[in-house]
Amino acid sequence: MADSTTWLTQEAFDRLKGELETLQTTGRTEVVTRIEAARAEGDLKENGGYHAAREEQGKMEGRIAQLKALLAGAKVGAAPEAPSTVAPGTVVTATVAGEPMVFLVGSREVGATTDLSVFSEKSPMGAAILGAAPGDERSYTAPNGRVVKVAIHEIKPFDA
Repeated sequence: MADSTTWLTQEAFDRLKGELETLQTTGRTEVVTRIEAARAEGDLKENGGYHAAREEQGKMEGRIAQLKALLAGAKVGAAPEAPSTVAPGTVVTATVAGEPMVFLVGSREVGATTDLSVFSEKSPMGAAILGAAPGDERSYTAPNGRVVKVAIHEIKPFDA
C-alpha cells in the first residue's frame, strides 16, 4: 500500500461515508443557521453564541477535510483471512517493551468498533512490525527517543 493508503473494513468505510454526507448537508446547514441567528443578535465582539458557532464550523470543516482525504485514499476490504505476517487489518499478540499486548494494526476509524488498542501501520511501531511473522523480534525508536523492542507471538485477522 502507498503511504497515503489506509485500510478500512467495508463497515467502517460506509460509516465514515455516512458521517461525511451528514456533515456536508445537515451539519453545515445547522451551523450556518446558528451563525446567522447569533449574527442577528448584534455586536459580534461580545457574542459568545456567534463565536461558539464559528468555532464549531471550523471543527466541522476540518473533520470534513479529514474524512475526504481518508476515504479518497482508503483500501476497502476484509482483513487478510490467514495472515502469516503483520499487515493492516491484523490483530497482533506481542510483547512490547516487556509488556504483553494485543492490538489491531490499521486505522483508528476501523478500531472505533472494538476495545482493542489500534496502531496505524504508519506509526513508528506499526511501520517497524509490518511484514513480521510470529517469532520475529523488531525494534523501533519511540518519539521520546527510546528504542522499544517488540516480539511478535501471534497474528490473526481482525473480525469486526
